[in-house]
Order: sequence, then C-alpha cells, then structure tokens
Amino acid sequence: MKKDLNVQCFVKKDFPPIFDQNNNPKLLYVSKISADASAHPRIMHMHKHFTEVLIIVSGESDFLIHDRKYHIRAGDLLVYNSEIMHDEISGPDHAVEYYCIAVGGLHMPGLRENALIPDDAGYVFQAGASYQELAELMNMMHRNLSDEAPRCEAFCDSLLRAVLVKTLAVVAKRTETRTEEDRRPEEDSILGQRIKKYIDENYMESMSLQTISEALHISSYYIAHVFKEMSGYSPMQYLLRRRIGEAQTLLISTDHSISDIAGMVGYDTQSYFNMQFTKHVGMPPRKYRQTYVVGNENKKKK
Repeated sequence: MKKDLNVQCFVKKDFPPIFDQNNNPKLLYVSKISADASAHPRIMHMHKHFTEVLIIVSGESDFLIHDRKYHIRAGDLLVYNSEIMHDEISGPDHAVEYYCIAVGGLHMPGLRENALIPDDAGYVFQAGASYQELAELMNMMHRNLSDEAPRCEAFCDSLLRAVLVKTLAVVAKRTETRTEEDRRPEEDSILGQRIKKYIDENYMESMSLQTISEALHISSYYIAHVFKEMSGYSPMQYLLRRRIGEAQTLLISTDHSISDIAGMVGYDTQSYFNMQFTKHVGMPPRKYRQTYVVGNENKKKK
C-alpha cells in the first residue's frame, strides 16, 4: 500500500467563535475521582453558580440526576448544568472512576446563565469516538494543576475551551436523534417532579410521607409509588440523602458549627445527625470537614 506523504490538514471553513468577552468560561477546578473514593461518596447536591462536565473512565453505577436515575458506565459524558441536583451513587459494588471539571462564567447564546447546554437536552451522553480525546484533555488539565506546572492556569484555560467545544459536539449529535416523544413529560413524571420540588424546598423542616401527602393533596401510597418509579428512591430516602448532601456542602464551604449544620438541614439533635452522616458518608462530619478542608489547604501550600 502506498503511503500518503501529505500530512498537512487545512482549516477549510470559517466558523463563528463560541467564546468571547460576553461568554468567557472560567475553569474553577478539575477533579480526578478514583474508584477508591466510593468509600466516602459525595451525596445529593447541586451547584448554583457553575456547570460540571464528567467523563466516566471505568466502572458503572446508577446516578440520580435531576428527577430520575441513569445507569452510567465507562465512556459516558455527563453534563450537570447549574442548579441540577445530582446524586453519584457509589460503594463497593458501584466503584466508578471519572474526571470532572467545573466551569463558571457561562453565557451561552439563548441559554440561562451558567448553563452549557439546553436544560431539556439531557444529562448523559455516549462520548463514542470523542471519549479518548476528552479523557486525555481532562487528564492533562488535572496533571498540570496538580503539579503546579509553569503557567498551568493559562494552559488549562485553553484546554477548557477544547473540552467544552468537544462536549457541545457530542451533545449535538445526541440531541439530533431525539424525538418529541422523548421530550414529552408523562403525567406521573410531572407528579414526581412536584414531589421532588416540595422536598427540595422543605427538606430542612420536619417531614413525613403523611405531611407530603397533606401538602400535595394526594394519597401517601400513590406518592410513594410514583416517586419510587421516577427516582429509584422512596420519598424518605430522597429526603435523607438531600439532607446529608446539603450538610456536606455546608461542611466544606462554611464555618458553621456541626451542631448548627445539623439544625440547618432538618435534624433535631446533633447525635442523630452524626449517626446518619457517618452511616452514609463513611466518616463522621467533623472528620469529613477536616479531611476535605485540610486536603485542599495542603494542595495550596505545595
């Protein structure tokens, strides 16, 4: 076979810039989550002011994203727009390794602030042929920031744009194949979202299946059935994980005492909060705060 000696590839088309002064994304962090980290999961939470993009490297699990569970596996690309609740279920039988980048400052044309893709575009996409490139780009970003390489911030800022453009290409390919039927919410799904909204807005208050039933004027049996079918959790399981996830956020981002945090997320006593937190995170809240904060401080001191 004759070898092609022409290795020069030309840019054949002009293209409108995606990022400019009005849409100037900022890289906030890059995480490499090892399979071992499943012992201390980051439970249900959302980010108000930035979007996360994940590429799954190995393993598989069920992730709750917004209002339903998705079975994710190696090769999947996940996009969490700002204010999208997500619960990355992990454990000995759900060990998942992935890269994650967080990006703020997004003003994509026609979308709300800090949303990378339309809210109805979905959350989980098969990266396909783009998987290797996305994984390598995120690996380079993580390695350079971790090693504090010269000009790593500027280097990773350039790579961020490459990741986002490639992500948009993967999402566009997926959304082109979706039908209107895919987008149409079913009646039970709408009810499930009402239940979720009620819990999200009132999780810090005393709550039971009966109080949800009375607030929504729907039988507790039907509420439990619909919500379990939609999310994979019973309403009370969702409430518990919502509280623990919010407690994790407060522990790592505020100086509130553990006692205050327990009350802020709906627990009457710190001892019961400590017990539930330890059971679901794998360590007590005080140790979780120390591990996370001290770990970040050590990285800054390198």
